[in-house]
Amino acid sequence: MAEIKNYSLNFGPQHPAAHGVLRLVLELDGEVVQRADPHVGLLHRATEKLAEYKTYIQSLPYMDRLDYVSMMCNEQAYCLAIEKMLGVEVPLRAKYIRTMFGEITRLLNHLMWLGSNGMDLGASTVLMYTFRERETLFDMYEAVSGARMHAAYFRPGGVYRDLPDTMAQLKPSKVRNAKALEEFNRNRQGGLLDFIDDFCAKFPGYVDEYETLLTDNRIWKQRTVGIGVVSAERALNLSMSGVMLRGSGVAWDLRKKQPYDAYDRVEFDIPVGKNGDCYDRYLVRVEEMRQSNRIIKQCVDWLRANPGPVIVDNYKIAPPPRERMKTGMEDLIHHFKLFSEGFRVPEGEAYAAVEHPKGEFGIYLVSDGANKPYRLKIRAPGFAHLAAYDELTRGHMIADAVAVIGTMDIVFGEIDR
Repeated sequence: MAEIKNYSLNFGPQHPAAHGVLRLVLELDGEVVQRADPHVGLLHRATEKLAEYKTYIQSLPYMDRLDYVSMMCNEQAYCLAIEKMLGVEVPLRAKYIRTMFGEITRLLNHLMWLGSNGMDLGASTVLMYTFRERETLFDMYEAVSGARMHAAYFRPGGVYRDLPDTMAQLKPSKVRNAKALEEFNRNRQGGLLDFIDDFCAKFPGYVDEYETLLTDNRIWKQRTVGIGVVSAERALNLSMSGVMLRGSGVAWDLRKKQPYDAYDRVEFDIPVGKNGDCYDRYLVRVEEMRQSNRIIKQCVDWLRANPGPVIVDNYKIAPPPRERMKTGMEDLIHHFKLFSEGFRVPEGEAYAAVEHPKGEFGIYLVSDGANKPYRLKIRAPGFAHLAAYDELTRGHMIADAVAVIGTMDIVFGEIDR
């Protein structure tokens, strides 16, 4: 009888963020994975090279499109790097707004992950639940920036504008049910802070619903417990960060260890796992959503009580107020120069990192004194995690390979940057 040899299989596209942009070659012995070889480079967006030909402010919208599930967190790291090189101090109100929207973004990311990972493993109902909350969070994005996803709201020196005092409401029409219309507009009678506060009160109940569907679900646990195990030591050696590291029991969170913006002024806990498997990483993300909601509520309370500027008053870095441009020629010139030529950054280099929903997201900037970066390097957390995919899947079944790539929460916009 002829000896059966291993065979290779082109696997996927399986993950929602890998629709044709990942070629994953599995070497199989029957249904058992012997080797996994991720091929990247099918999406390459050249973001780092493009930045060398754009002014600092023109490159900011490119950040939204890196990890297009965690938009404002990408902007946050980019702005922090520029501010470090310029030596500017961001107004405290802007720091709180950034912190609040950083956590709103974390909820957006984790809800997308939870819904899509559930779908990957056969639990389709949870996707409908998580997208219900994502729509509300997108309304918050839209209220401050006008865009539901690619906001470009954070700016070097602060944020684009202050929080609005009114929320958009649906108007009656022939096709809308009057009762449904009233229900939709019920929590939109005040400003954005009122809208966010209302969401914060309801969200813990929504998380309870997700947990009812999954946490003690026998099939969910069979698909995730003991799958993709990585020890604390290996996680550190493999350059893992974020949930991939905390799920293995390492309590490392940049918001606590190297705080930025207003994270040193809010209270929250760092959830950690014990076993370093897919199930522990699920539990960590669920608890992180509860902690994010806690941070958002603290920011809402502070912002209600503390009005103030939301961007620096240096008109070489930030545009003058619109009212001043109507009366002063000098302010009008500042405005045009800022958006046509940009601002110059002193010679030097800087690295700034944030606790992105997927791990440590860093921006390394090199300036030669011009109005464009000499070099921009992005430290994307998903790249290091995907490199560990082979180690995490060896000896598992093909179905488990789906669970492992899902638990990494990868998005190829940042990996193939």
